[in-house]
Amino acid sequence: MRFSTSLLGSVACVLCAAAGSQLTCSAQAPAVPRPPVVPVPVDLPKADDPYPEIARLTTAMQIIRESFVDKGKVGYKQLMDGALQGMLSSLDPHCEYMARDLFEDVQREQADSSEGVGITVVLRQGELVIVTVREDGPAAKAGILGGDVLVRINDVLADNMGTAEAVKLLKGKAGESVRITIRRPRTKQFLEFNIVRALLHDSSVVDAMLLHTKMTGSQKIGYVRISEFTQATAKDLARDLDKLEAEGMEALVLDVRNNPGGLLDTAIATCGEFLPEQTVVVTTEGRKAADDPPPYRTPGREGKPARKYPVAVLVNHGSASAAEILAAVLQDLRRAVIVGTQSFGKGSVQTLLPMKDGSALRLTTAKYFTPSHRTIHEQGVTPNIVSALTTEEEIAVTKWRATHAQGESAAWDLASLGDKQLDRAVDTLKGVLVYQSFQNPAAPQPKSEAKITPSQPKLDALLAPPTGKLP
Repeated sequence: MRFSTSLLGSVACVLCAAAGSQLTCSAQAPAVPRPPVVPVPVDLPKADDPYPEIARLTTAMQIIRESFVDKGKVGYKQLMDGALQGMLSSLDPHCEYMARDLFEDVQREQADSSEGVGITVVLRQGELVIVTVREDGPAAKAGILGGDVLVRINDVLADNMGTAEAVKLLKGKAGESVRITIRRPRTKQFLEFNIVRALLHDSSVVDAMLLHTKMTGSQKIGYVRISEFTQATAKDLARDLDKLEAEGMEALVLDVRNNPGGLLDTAIATCGEFLPEQTVVVTTEGRKAADDPPPYRTPGREGKPARKYPVAVLVNHGSASAAEILAAVLQDLRRAVIVGTQSFGKGSVQTLLPMKDGSALRLTTAKYFTPSHRTIHEQGVTPNIVSALTTEEEIAVTKWRATHAQGESAAWDLASLGDKQLDRAVDTLKGVLVYQSFQNPAAPQPKSEAKITPSQPKLDALLAPPTGKLP
């Protein structure tokens, strides 16, 4: 996370200077000492003059102070906090103003975020939408789903509530309860849950197994799920893949459904498991090209080559940020088939910029671009194979994740679950493996048989690691 104070200090000075330069309203304003004028430090068009607009803001503040019925709500600090909240929220759903106490709470929560209800929220079109629900958390066990909209937290309405404030209200010590009211758009229900906060485990690579032959037949197809991208994710994934390969795995389903993202570097390292070393996977572009960092490249695997077997990646509406980048990169470089539904669409960079008074701005400063120079921001990743689950099917998958057994029993239960998205991914990989067997037969074919000459490009070429050039 990057911190900067130089820009914020300059902006604060401009606001102070303009606030004292003009003040006109129907009532007489108190005299304010006029500080020296500070030049505008940003690359705005010449026609975009800040001083008349800041004068308009101060005029509105004075009118509100003198006319609003509740005198206790119109202090200058209260009004300016509200103005900054509105200013940031008007830019995009990920920008946010944090007053000093809220910023301090966020910093503490980042240092210890292991207790809570197990949901991730984001502001979308003025509503707090639950993006993902951790299957091992109390919210999932209570029945909350990704896509639900927060209506109330305890007695506080979620209208006009920012994500940081919502997180502050949702988090708490394990054993304490919180009352959550949600609206479920798919069924038009309003539901209330009383949830007891719990200690959440940090393991992010789970359910690594060879899928049951009931699903795969004679082919050995592995399954691994990544719940979020933490510091240990790439290392843990490599360990589990090594084990599955030792058991004869021929193809892999990588499940990032309901994965809210996490560390970008970890997502890139995960891409490195399937792509050659030093492959360009992500670029970051902000306002000034000179300030953009170098492209992100895949790291090496300690001298080992990239894994070459076919891969299918499962995504859904709850796949966001780093999870979307992983899927988009592997899709762009024709290294994996993407199966599921349109992902969330979070592909921008947020920078936390502290202010001198202890508050902070959470500001979108750049966007991520995939190897084909597309952005997933506000668009998401479109699967190669679209497959959707009903609400009841999604509840069943969530319940299985939270309560399933281990070992062979888990593989059998997963095969019997009726997860249509997983079924489609497995069918796709089975087709790829069959096609590859045509290209590399184990035994010579009889001379009387016609030689298969496909008219389309080889399917395995669509799933092979790139040679350094984009398709």
